[in-house]
Amino acid sequence: MEYVFFKDEGLNQFHLDNKELFEERLLEEAVNVKDKIEEIKLIGNINLIANAHNVVLYVVNGNEKELIEFGKKEGIAWAKNNLTLSFKIEWIQAIRMTLWDFLNKYRQLNSEKDTEWFYKMGKQINRLLDVFFKGFFLSYSHYKDDLIESQRKLVEHLSVPVIPVSSSVSVIPLIGTIDEYRAMIMEEKVLQTIRDHSIQTIILDLSGIAEMDYNVIQKFMKLFEGIKILGCDPIITGLRPEVVSSIAKLDMSFSKKAKSKATLQQAIKDYL
Repeated sequence: MEYVFFKDEGLNQFHLDNKELFEERLLEEAVNVKDKIEEIKLIGNINLIANAHNVVLYVVNGNEKELIEFGKKEGIAWAKNNLTLSFKIEWIQAIRMTLWDFLNKYRQLNSEKDTEWFYKMGKQINRLLDVFFKGFFLSYSHYKDDLIESQRKLVEHLSVPVIPVSSSVSVIPLIGTIDEYRAMIMEEKVLQTIRDHSIQTIILDLSGIAEMDYNVIQKFMKLFEGIKILGCDPIITGLRPEVVSSIAKLDMSFSKKAKSKATLQQAIKDYL
């Protein structure tokens, strides 16, 4: 297929006149991406070919503002659909190489364009493609960071659920392993909840906790003190024998820090 060229046409029109050749050359460059084009379109409704033409036109026309916004939009789309970042990097590089080939061909066909113009246009291509990728990557990263943060907060919330059973009594059922990080989250959340909702009695059900090490036990002792300082009564329920044994071996005791009940049901019955 021969290149189409009309005298006095700009590089943008030259690109439009030869879209099929551009696409063919682009797919030759994007070795790993070309087989994923339909899959990416299906997953994220992203048309890589159409988007490549948009990027090229923004670049050759010097539309920097529009290019940045387009890059941000693309970044969010890729992050939202968990598309592989390496594919995007290869795709942008393929666009760069193909556009340079087109720039060189355009100069060969247009005798009015000298070396200085070619150099200036080449710098513009490289700079604006870098601008596009920067906008893409920053929005991609921000979206992922926000998602991770929201998931972290959700995990923290679920790991220390505070369940109100009346206007003044709340229950915290704890299940699984309590490490120092989770104990720290528990302390922050419990004390904040007591302050915010004027809770008078907080019941910590430990029936789902099979073991505690020294540092975690210390965290609980500190938590009970903080609860009392806020004018709230800490109640422990469901202490398992192995946990009681661990506490006794360390010559420590919860009894001076908090009241204890055998079961959660008993505590709720007594304090409601």
